[in-house]
Formats: sequence, structure tokens, C-alpha cells
Amino acid sequence: MEIRILIETKKLVETKRNYIKLQDLEIYKLARELSKVGWKIYERLNWQDKKTMGDQFITATDSFGANVAEGYGRFHYLDKIKFFYNARGSLMEANDYWLELMNERNKIADKKSYSEYKVIAEKASLKLQNFISSTYRVIKDKETRRN
Repeated sequence: MEIRILIETKKLVETKRNYIKLQDLEIYKLARELSKVGWKIYERLNWQDKKTMGDQFITATDSFGANVAEGYGRFHYLDKIKFFYNARGSLMEANDYWLELMNERNKIADKKSYSEYKVIAEKASLKLQNFISSTYRVIKDKETRRN
């Protein structure tokens, strides 16, 4: 009995070694950085602008990272992909709609933060697409090994 427990414990430890923590993922780090820069933009808005555009902007920005985290925590690859697609939609909403709308209306006081947000969002978009593709690739590889 003790030998079986030791073997199972060893397998668990070896499995954990191959597991990448959420906080170590580049896409997660980019999402957190995007939230920080988004907050800099949001906090400088006046009350009315926060209520009409800012709240939706910061919610979409934070939703990007939250969906990456939730998808990464899911077991089944279809669940993972669903949340990664939701993350992509949230990123597009924040970056391509709300940020641009606030910029068109001259509501962004800090143009440096605007530029920084755009650069991070572009990197995050590319990383997320690669992350989605690699998730599909892992599944195809597993299916190929089974056959």
C-alpha cells in the first residue's frame, strides 16, 4: 500500500513540474499590464465620462484577463477555447471600440497611456491567437497519438 502511495505521489509531482502556472503565462502578464494601463486612462476621466464610456472600457479590459484565467483553469479544451474566444472579444471591445471612441471624443488626457495601451493590446491579440492555435494543436497531437 505504501509503495502505491509513493508511486502515485511521484506521478503527481512529475505532473506538477510540467504544469505552467497562470501567472507565468505571457498572455496573462500582458492582460495584467493592459489592466494597469487601462486603469490609468480610466481614473483620469471625469465622472460623466466614466459612467458613459469608461466603465464599459475598464470592464472589457479586465474581462480580457479574467477570461484568459478562467479558460486556462478549465479542464476540457472546448471550454478553454470558448473562454479564450470570449477574451478576444473583450479585448477587441476595449481596444477597437471604447478606447478609440474615447480618443475620438478627446477624452483621453494622457496620450502616452493611449499609445502604451495600443502596443500592449496588439501584442496581447497576437499572443492570444497563438495561444488558441496551440491549444488546438495539443488536442490534434493527442488524437494523432491515439490512432
